[in-house]
Amino acid sequence: MFNHIFVGTNDIDAARKFYDATMGVLGFGGHPLPHGTVYPSESGSFIVAKPANGEAATCMNGFTLGFKASSYDQVDAWHAAGLANGGSDAGEPGFRANSPGNMYGAYLRDPDGHKICVFTANVGPKA
Repeated sequence: MFNHIFVGTNDIDAARKFYDATMGVLGFGGHPLPHGTVYPSESGSFIVAKPANGEAATCMNGFTLGFKASSYDQVDAWHAAGLANGGSDAGEPGFRANSPGNMYGAYLRDPDGHKICVFTANVGPKA
């Protein structure tokens, strides 16, 4: 569905530290750009960079960017990596009753305040 998703940053180094850690947990390596970092996949790219218009990056109220995880453990590791690398908690790992199928997920705010999450399918109780 998407070719790429671009979120702005005001601090390339802080964003790169945070996303290298969280995207790395999901299996995606970053490639530096002069104005940010790109995290490519087979189906598209996620880019974190300075806005092209030169103005400050801002967050959008009501916007959440969701990534896929392959297991409960990967969700937990992603959340921990984000907290350890400049992110803030926006919803600890757990089952989400309001998600389709009561999925297991977690939420973070990146260093610029963007709300991001990761979810995996509910395959039964967490051991």
